[in-house]
Amino acid sequence: MTPRLIIISGSSGAGKSSALRLLEDEGYYCVDNLPPRMMADFAREVLQHRDYDRFKGIAVCIDARAMSPEREGETNSLQEILKTKDSLVIFLDAQPHILLKRFSETRRRHPLAGPNNSLPEAISRERRHLEFIAAQADLLIDTTDLSPRDLRDAITRRVIERRDGLSIMIESFAFKKGMPTDADFVFDARGLSNPYWEEPLRHLSGIDDPVKLFLESDPKTLTIYNRIKTFISETLPDFNQSDRSYLTIAIGCTGGQHRSVYVAERLHADVLKDYPATQLRHRHLITSEPS
Repeated sequence: MTPRLIIISGSSGAGKSSALRLLEDEGYYCVDNLPPRMMADFAREVLQHRDYDRFKGIAVCIDARAMSPEREGETNSLQEILKTKDSLVIFLDAQPHILLKRFSETRRRHPLAGPNNSLPEAISRERRHLEFIAAQADLLIDTTDLSPRDLRDAITRRVIERRDGLSIMIESFAFKKGMPTDADFVFDARGLSNPYWEEPLRHLSGIDDPVKLFLESDPKTLTIYNRIKTFISETLPDFNQSDRSYLTIAIGCTGGQHRSVYVAERLHADVLKDYPATQLRHRHLITSEPS
C-alpha cells in the first residue's frame, strides 16, 4: 500500500522534478520546494483535512535551497516529519560528474551556485546540506544511468505499484562504470570465469544459454552463487520483519554483461519464490531484446 505522504529530496539535477510530475499525473497533490519549517504544519493540514481525501496521496519536494546544517531546530523538526508512520522518503542522487554534465548540457543554474563558488563546489555543498535526509530515506534511487523514462518506470514499479511488504530490487551493474549508490548490498561476481574472453560468447549476455552453460561448467560458479544465495536467504526475513520497506541488491562484474547478469537472473528466480514482488533490473546490459 502506498504511503499517504511522500517526501522527495535529493541532488539538484537528479530527477526530483520528474518524479514529482509523475506523482502529480498519478493523482497526488504535489508541492515543490516547500520550506522545511512549514513541513510540520503542512503535513497536519493535508493528512487530517477531508478536502484532500480525493487525492491518492500527498507528495512534497524538499531541496537544499531552504536547508542549512546550522539550523538545528529546523533540522530536528524535519527529522520528526521524516519519521512519520504513514510517510515515504525518496532520495534521488547521481554521481557528481553526471550532475556536472547535466547542468552543463541544459545550461541551468545550480540553486546553490553563486559568484563566489563554482558548480562543483555548489554540488558538494548541497550534498552536505542534505546528508541527514539521505541517511533517513526509505528509498534511494541512483539516477546516474537512468533516462527520464527509466526514472518514471522505477518510481512506478517501486512506489505507485508497490505491494505490501518488503520491496526488493535485484540489479546487475558494471564496476567499470561505478558502483550504484542506492544498493543496500553489493556482491562481486568478478571471481567467476569471464565469458568475455571466449570469442563466441563475447557478444552474448548472462541471459543467453551458451553463457549459462559456460559459467555452470565451472564448479566455482555454484560455490560462489550459493554463498550469495545463503546470505540473502538468511538476511531477508530480518529485513521483512523490520520497518524497512525497500531493499536493493546489486551484483557487479567488469562490464555488466555476462557474470553479473547471470547471477542476478538466477538470484531473482530464487528470491521470487518467497517474495513474489521482487523486481529485476540490468543497469548496463547492452541488448536488443528487453530483459
